[in-house]
Amino acid sequence: MTSADGPVAANGLEAAEPGAGVGGAAAGGSEAAGAAAAPGAQADAGSAVDGPQAGAEAPEGAGAGSDAADLQGAVSAESAATRIVRAEVTDRALSVEEHAALVDDQAAGAVVTFGGVVRDHDGGKGVKALFYEGHPTAGDVLARVVAQVAGRPRGVRAVAVSHRVGALEIGDVALACAVSADHRAEAFATCAELVDEVKAQLPVWKHQHFTDGTDEWVNSP
Repeated sequence: MTSADGPVAANGLEAAEPGAGVGGAAAGGSEAAGAAAAPGAQADAGSAVDGPQAGAEAPEGAGAGSDAADLQGAVSAESAATRIVRAEVTDRALSVEEHAALVDDQAAGAVVTFGGVVRDHDGGKGVKALFYEGHPTAGDVLARVVAQVAGRPRGVRAVAVSHRVGALEIGDVALACAVSADHRAEAFATCAELVDEVKAQLPVWKHQHFTDGTDEWVNSP
């Protein structure tokens, strides 16, 4: 239905008059230490001792405080807040590579990117160019969508998302998205969710110009 693989959708918002401005919103573990087990005190000869005597082998689970600290540290790292490096609606040219660089993180083991690119055909017709018109609230909506997805703890380190408006030519990037995460599964899932949610919620509409001289608005209310 679209001439770009990037998301274009209308939600319930009132459409802006053509030429309306679009606001761009830029977004720019606790340490735990296990207490060491106190050394067993030797009982007096005449005392009754229910616990293990000094020098006896420590029961299983001794030193668990250290293990608990390690586990808590790992959980804290996994649930660290995701950095929203960019969430922007703009009329500037987009670069997927730039977005990938923005989410670079030494703690990340995976970086997944997506580029929605303008293609040269739609619905059996040749497309020569298109124009994205955005509602004035589009920037705020994008920032909210990105914050919602990034706020779900799953080992994601950073995200960067931009959607372009204005006149685009064949091959131009309409949507750029990048996600860095500890593991590839989380990076893939988050990137896909960001793209889907932007497509579903962002109030941006597309005016396609075909090679036969006709034109059409897509997803315009």
